[in-house]
Amino acid sequence: MKIMKRTDLPKVVAFILQRLREADFQAFVVGGAVRDAHLGRSITDWDVATNASTGEIMSLFGDVRHFTLKQTTVSLVHSGRNFEVTPFRGKGNCLEEDLAHRDFTINAMAFDADAEECMDPHGGRKDISAETIRAVVDPEGRFLEDPLRLLRAIRFANELGFQIEKRTMQALTRDASLIQSVAPERIREELWKILMSPTPSVGFRMMRKTGLLAHVLPELLQRAYDHHGNLPEDAVFTHLMETIDRVKITPVLKWAALLHHLQRGGPGAAVIGDRRSPGSDKTSTALAEKVMKRLKFSNRMISKVTNLIALHEIDYRAEWTDAAVRRFIRLVGPEQVMDVLTLRRADLLSQDREVASLEKLEERVKREAGAAIGIKDLAVNGQRVMEVVGISEGPEVGRILANLVEKVTDEPGLNEEKKLLALLLQWRNSK
Repeated sequence: MKIMKRTDLPKVVAFILQRLREADFQAFVVGGAVRDAHLGRSITDWDVATNASTGEIMSLFGDVRHFTLKQTTVSLVHSGRNFEVTPFRGKGNCLEEDLAHRDFTINAMAFDADAEECMDPHGGRKDISAETIRAVVDPEGRFLEDPLRLLRAIRFANELGFQIEKRTMQALTRDASLIQSVAPERIREELWKILMSPTPSVGFRMMRKTGLLAHVLPELLQRAYDHHGNLPEDAVFTHLMETIDRVKITPVLKWAALLHHLQRGGPGAAVIGDRRSPGSDKTSTALAEKVMKRLKFSNRMISKVTNLIALHEIDYRAEWTDAAVRRFIRLVGPEQVMDVLTLRRADLLSQDREVASLEKLEERVKREAGAAIGIKDLAVNGQRVMEVVGISEGPEVGRILANLVEKVTDEPGLNEEKKLLALLLQWRNSK
């Protein structure tokens, strides 16, 4: 097991510790940085605990850009990164009290840079060696202090491949309903971190076993139905778990994989003909949007995820024309079309279904991507349409542009200014 050394500290962290010490305050590196150092993992978050008050911290670092978090933590900004400085927790204003009120033993260690010594009063290093997640002192007390720790226990176990210690697991299961008091944004961030792990299904299965899932994502436990009108709950959940493990690790794809089959009411796919669009799973799309709004996602993220869910059920047929492929790209959006195909691949593989036809579609999409255009890609714009056709600004301009897009989709070579102007003149003269 690696031991943290003074030379492991970034210059800005050493500067923070030094300035606090020079002002006669105690200061220690705490939490995740110490844990990750012992695990030999790269350290992304640096936290300092001190007996200085929030006001004193802000005064000491008045020359450094900063802001406050959770009313007490001061986040110092350096080279685009945040370094958090927090007053000791607990009533005693000392390191021992602070560590006693941290969530798990692996996070309840501190590093004294001056003495180059690790303080570990609760056996964090021992639990790291034993690959164990154990609440500090009293599991019930730790979860009551901050119920988000219920999810954090599962997130750490999933992320590190550790087991949750028996008493901690019992308390977690007993107190699962406490998670309902936590702000949706905080729940979202923990779920996000679980999803972005190599095998997120492990974390979600732990959530289900402990009862947490019923409080944070009850939609995953709803009964759903297949094309024959019967798909047991366990089969749906298993399918979702296999899909989130298979899909590429990007936030949009992971969330889409997790929410893509909620309360399915029947088949969602339809043939895409030359002028028909792919079918969509409207029930799952609506429920996914509801879930994401509840968890306070941005509108942009909701739009990206629900677009994938709505259009991922592609019933590709070899008889699709090139124009049909271009319409499919335009409908999904060039920026998301490969994600839709990636989601569909994971979806099919999770059901032990063949993907050969999907691979052929992928090849055709790559070939036709440059020819799939929207109104903004036309060689003429609305102003030119009004000039040539002799109409004023209004809905008719949009209809004409949409008609030009359809013609260019059928015949990409038409997308030249002269050719489109000729079509407009032809249209005007035929009126």
